[in-house]
Amino acid sequence: MKLESYWTASTPAFTPTAQALPAQCDVAIVGAGFTGLSAALALARRGASVVVLEAGERVAAEASGRNGGHVNNGLAVDYAEVAAKVGVAQARSWYHAYDAAVDAVERIVRDEAIDCDFVRNGKLKLATRTAHLDALKRSADRLRRDQVDTDIEILDASQVHAEVDSEGFQGGLLYKRSGQMHMGRFAHGLAQAAQRQGAQIHVGTCVSQLKRIGKGQAHHVQTSRGSVKAAQVLLGTGAARHGGYGTFGWLRRRIVPIGSFIVVTEPLGEQRAQALLRERRTYVTIANIHHYFRLTPDHRLVFGGRARFAISSPTSDAKSGGVLSAALAQVFPSLAGVRIDYCWGGLVDMTQDRLPHAGERDGLFYSMGYSGHGTQMSVLMGERMAAVMAGDREANPWRGRNWPAIAGHFGPPWFLPAVGLYYRLKDSLA
Repeated sequence: MKLESYWTASTPAFTPTAQALPAQCDVAIVGAGFTGLSAALALARRGASVVVLEAGERVAAEASGRNGGHVNNGLAVDYAEVAAKVGVAQARSWYHAYDAAVDAVERIVRDEAIDCDFVRNGKLKLATRTAHLDALKRSADRLRRDQVDTDIEILDASQVHAEVDSEGFQGGLLYKRSGQMHMGRFAHGLAQAAQRQGAQIHVGTCVSQLKRIGKGQAHHVQTSRGSVKAAQVLLGTGAARHGGYGTFGWLRRRIVPIGSFIVVTEPLGEQRAQALLRERRTYVTIANIHHYFRLTPDHRLVFGGRARFAISSPTSDAKSGGVLSAALAQVFPSLAGVRIDYCWGGLVDMTQDRLPHAGERDGLFYSMGYSGHGTQMSVLMGERMAAVMAGDREANPWRGRNWPAIAGHFGPPWFLPAVGLYYRLKDSLA
């Protein structure tokens, strides 16, 4: 079993053409994940001189390349809960932002001819208990009633069992606009597209200090490979820990890095894979300690979830892989004993309200906090923040949101084990 991401292991490494850092640029982007690369492409197309600064040794080395491969629409939290807090109009707008995000991924894949196996087969939310199915039915009714999403469908247990080879599901809610892709190849293609437009991408370049110049948006950006003066700076770092918790302390107090862990099986063969998940959608259970899964074009099963409330590391990933392997065999008894070829963990940049946050503070632009729904939203927000930085403030769907610090959170999330116990208790009582 390899302790590395299947997406990055099965993708050639991106080769930057840029050598030394320039003395100055129009925009410096911190982080070469989907937010940073998408923004770099959009800004370079506008004629800006762009420098992308990535602490890791390859693009999409963190959350963008360490996820489950889903490109889903729908909010990370229940639409009705959001509508109760902010009103139907705002909740509907945020929900539709995720539709636009999936569309943005599809458009970039098409326009840049990126070979990443992008397909829109839909997402099926699965209920393991009758109470969960009732909640999904209420959610579907509310989405239709508010004319937020009519392209959804409730499936009963027999319909689910006809496409999912498992006895454990009571039904599900089908979102027909969702998709999936090979994350590593998408990142590689996105980086190549940005570079073709003139953006400079520098890997192995950790930002250690940002110093504001005057009262505008210009910053002196100090890195491990020298410094650059940037007229504007965009932070797209997510929950990445490069540079320590002190480098971007204001943001770190508002994001909780939560580990999400994934295993990938050996190739199952086309016939066996097709019998397992007939419609080859993305699938997610709705429990607090949930699982998510899908097939790959080479007929492997990608199976992930909150195996442990812990931060990703080689030791932690291996332990989590054991937990997930047992869960996989429980969900799919026909795969008991199947070989696991890949196992890895990634950090979810979770916010307290489980919604993204993006804007400007002290001359710094930022977009992050995607809370497990970032593969599509990060791509959209790279484009939208490029527009914001060009003067279109209305382009940001998350503008004007209050973002208070999380009480007691000053660095590493010491409280994660207690959070895990709380959510397991909620699941057991549901």
